[in-house]
Amino acid sequence: MGGGQGLTVSIPPPDRHWFEDVADHLGPAYLRYSFTMGTAQEVAFLVEVLALEPGMTVLDVGCGPGRHAVALAEAGISVVAVDISDRFLEVGEDVAVRRGVSHLIEWHRLDARAMVGDARVDGRGVDAAVSLCQGAFGLGGPPVQDDPQNLVVDTAVLAGVRAALRPGGRAAVSAFSSYFQVRWLESQDAFDAASGVNHEHTELRDEVGTVAPAELWTTCYTPRELRLVAERADLEVDHVWSVTPGDYARVEPTVDTPEFLLLAHRPR
Repeated sequence: MGGGQGLTVSIPPPDRHWFEDVADHLGPAYLRYSFTMGTAQEVAFLVEVLALEPGMTVLDVGCGPGRHAVALAEAGISVVAVDISDRFLEVGEDVAVRRGVSHLIEWHRLDARAMVGDARVDGRGVDAAVSLCQGAFGLGGPPVQDDPQNLVVDTAVLAGVRAALRPGGRAAVSAFSSYFQVRWLESQDAFDAASGVNHEHTELRDEVGTVAPAELWTTCYTPRELRLVAERADLEVDHVWSVTPGDYARVEPTVDTPEFLLLAHRPR
């Protein structure tokens, strides 16, 4: 199997992940949320810090409806885009066709927790990998009895990233900040301090305005925890920066931004 030396973390996917219901309801309406409006800035920043060039290949883990995948393809970069939601993959494909970059993107329905050992990604030798806006990393769900600190799932995602990268290949992974989440905890949220999981009750509106109730589970992190999880997956950490959607920058960790961005690479 791929992944870190001696690391064989690969979780069999359940019949259906909780996020699939969210994606099925939202469909293209996901792309109307304000946090998606900074895609161009985020991709321009990632192209720079990951040293991406036209002709390279990037793995987009938890690509959702493909906003980063399509923007990368528009920069001449090939993309292997994976997501657990068939609905989001359909939306992404439609957008790619309309923008004339469908030939540069592979779309695969794949549980990010099970990338190790999957020939579609494991051993591909991609130049870089991204998992952004809690596309896969941090969306494992509520903690379970045999993993009360909720580390196994996200370690599996990063192990799959490592397995797909070429030696020296770089990764960029965003995660919600525990500091920010607790500081701005809303009345409908419940934050579990032991696992770092925030449980949110909310409402989602689809493309025609139909509202549906939803429950979201998001694993939040401190910079120290991000480093530890990356090291468990045998990735070498280069930086952890504080970021805001649409405002990615080289900012040392603070408690004032909603996300952290982990920059790491596969050892040579």
